[in-house]
Amino acid sequence: MTESEIKQMMQEQRTYFQTGVTLDVVGRMRALARLKACILRREAIISEALQKDLGKSVTESYMCEIGLVLEEITYMLKHTRSFARERTVRTPLAQFHARSYQKPSPYGVVLIMSPWNYPFLLTMSPLVDAIAAGNTVVLKPSAYSPNTSRVIAKMVEECFEKQYVNVVTGGRAENTCLLREHFDYIFFTGSQAVGKEVMRYAAEHLTPVTLELGGKSPCIVEKSADIKLAAKRIVFGKYLNCGQTCVAPDYIYCDRSVKDRLVKELQKQIRRQYGKRPLENANYGKIINEKHFHRICGLIDQKKVVCGGAFDCNSLKIEPTMMDNVTFADAVMQEEIFGPVLPILMYDTIDEVIHNLNTMPHPLALYIFTGEKQTAQKIISRCGFGGGCINDTIIHLATSEMGFGGFGESGMGSYHGKEGFATFSHYKSIVDKKTWLDLPMRYQPYRKVNEKLIRFFLK
Repeated sequence: MTESEIKQMMQEQRTYFQTGVTLDVVGRMRALARLKACILRREAIISEALQKDLGKSVTESYMCEIGLVLEEITYMLKHTRSFARERTVRTPLAQFHARSYQKPSPYGVVLIMSPWNYPFLLTMSPLVDAIAAGNTVVLKPSAYSPNTSRVIAKMVEECFEKQYVNVVTGGRAENTCLLREHFDYIFFTGSQAVGKEVMRYAAEHLTPVTLELGGKSPCIVEKSADIKLAAKRIVFGKYLNCGQTCVAPDYIYCDRSVKDRLVKELQKQIRRQYGKRPLENANYGKIINEKHFHRICGLIDQKKVVCGGAFDCNSLKIEPTMMDNVTFADAVMQEEIFGPVLPILMYDTIDEVIHNLNTMPHPLALYIFTGEKQTAQKIISRCGFGGGCINDTIIHLATSEMGFGGFGESGMGSYHGKEGFATFSHYKSIVDKKTWLDLPMRYQPYRKVNEKLIRFFLK
C-alpha cells in the first residue's frame, strides 16, 4: 500500500469501530467461527506456503502453527462471552450505596506486526485475541515469508470486511508508514532492535504496546537430571524449525560433572531424530534467507564443533550443529543465534549459574533439567525470564491457559487465552452511585462530626 492508501484504510477502520458493531460479543464469535472454518478449508494451502518459505513439513506446520491457531480459536469461542462480561467488585462502605464494576472494552484500531519464523501462528494467534476483545485490526506480516503472507491476505479478505480486518504486505517502507499512524494499540513480535523502533514511534502518540522479542534463552542441565531424556527434549526444542524459534534453547549451561555424558546423548539424539544426513532430510527445514544463513554460518567455530557443522548454500540448510567447550567470550555467545547451532558451556555450582544469568539481559525463556525440586525452584525464583519449563523445552507457549510473553529486554506484555483477551482490552473502572441516599460527610463546610465519620470509614 502507498502512504495515502494506508491513511484511507485507517480512516475506514476507525469509522467502522466507532459504529459500535464490534462491541457485539455474538458478532465477534461469528467472526472467529468464520476464520476457523476458513483455516480448516485452506489447511493444505497454508502448509504448502510454510514449506516454500521455511521448508516445514506438513506435520510440523500443523503441530507448531495451524493446530495452535485452531486451539486458540476454540478456546476463545468457549470463553469470549464470559471474558467480555462486566465484573462486579466490592464497594467500600464509604461509597454506600453504589455498585462498582470493571467493564472490558476494546482499544479500537489495533496494529499487529508479525515475524517470519512462525508466520502463520504469530500473525493469526494475536489476531484471534484482538477480534475476541472487539477491536478492528491491521495485520502486517513479514516480507521475508511472502508465500504465507499471501495466503493470510487471501484468507482475511475472504473472512472479513476490510474495514474490520485488513492486511498490509510489503517491507520497511510500509512498516514505517504504518508506525507513523495513530493506532490505539500496537502488538509487535520480532527482534529487539526493531522493537525499540516500534516503541519510539508509539511514544509519539502515547500508544500502548506489547513487545514479544527474543534473547539468549539458557538451558541448564544439572547433575541430577535424567540425561537421556534431557538430550531428547533439548534436541527437539533446539532444532525445531531449524532453530528459528524465539524460545529455542539458545545454549546449554551444563554441570561440569555430566557434560561429557550429555554431549554423547545429544549426538545420539541428533542422529536419531534427523538421521545421519540431516541435509537430505525432507522434514528438516531451511534458513529463511541468505542473509541469515551466512550470519549463522559465521557463528560456527569449526574447531569446537562436536556434531554437525556442514551446510548447503543452495538449499540454505545447516546441519544440527553442536559446539563444545564454549565460553561467554566466544562470538556465538554475543548474540541470539536463531539457528541450528547449540553451544555448550560448563558451570561448577548453581550459585555460579544464578550469578552469571542475572548479569545478562533477561531471556525470553529459561529451561532447567534437574531431578531436584529445590534446585529448580531456586533458579526459577532468583532468575529473571519470560517463561520456561522444568525438564522440557518450549512447550510452555503451547497453552491457552497461561499467558506467554517476555520480561525486560525480551519484551513486555503477554497473550494467549484470557491473557490475550486482556491484552487487547481496556478495563474501565466504574462506580454506579444510587440517588436515593447522599451521605453529607464529603461536602463543605467540613464539620467535626463528618470528620469522625470519614475517619471511621477510611482506616
